[in-house]
Amino acid sequence: MAKIIALIPAYNEAGHIEAVVKAAMGYLPVLVVDDGSADGTADIAEAAGAEVIRQRPNQGKGAALRAGFRRLLEKDAEAVVTLDADGQHDPREIPLILAEYQARPADLIIGERNFRQMPFSRRLANTLGKILFSWAIGQEIRDNQSGYRLISARLMRKMIDSAEDGFEFEVEMVVQAALDEMAIRGVNIRTIYADQGSHIRPFQHVKNFLQMVLKTYRRMRFLKRGQHAGS
Repeated sequence: MAKIIALIPAYNEAGHIEAVVKAAMGYLPVLVVDDGSADGTADIAEAAGAEVIRQRPNQGKGAALRAGFRRLLEKDAEAVVTLDADGQHDPREIPLILAEYQARPADLIIGERNFRQMPFSRRLANTLGKILFSWAIGQEIRDNQSGYRLISARLMRKMIDSAEDGFEFEVEMVVQAALDEMAIRGVNIRTIYADQGSHIRPFQHVKNFLQMVLKTYRRMRFLKRGQHAGS
């Protein structure tokens, strides 16, 4: 059996982290990266059985994921399954992602949400984001912002030196996989919206996302021109 570990970045999720950790541990060992929480998230996760990295001060989801990647690469993990600490990802769907990986190994397997089950504003934002991002990258990516995903050790190594500390890190990960012509696959997952609010700053996130889309489009065009020139 491949050495695969669940990685959960967490920020002020004391109300959800215990249930998420215990459910995930039914399938995989769990590493939690506590990103500067002030509500006891780290202690609760540790008491629930997870290994915990305490990241101080708060640095962002991208920085938390990179810290987790470094620890897991030191452990010689073959891959990691990332999921959010807020209850929006059902740990009982981990076997779906693992089954896809075992059947058709890929460097990135994304848990794809059903946008039609989202509140209107999020449905609109995610649908437009999907269209723009797929256009920029030159292949269909049905859910580029889902944090529920399997990531290979090879892709983790590529992302260690990323400069993205926030949520854009996960979008950049898809870009990196595409640039390196790594296999990207998807599996359908539940779309869950519980009582929690989002840590994303909407306007800044949209601005950063659009900048990344434009940057991605230019990089993909540059690479294609280089390939044509060399042929």
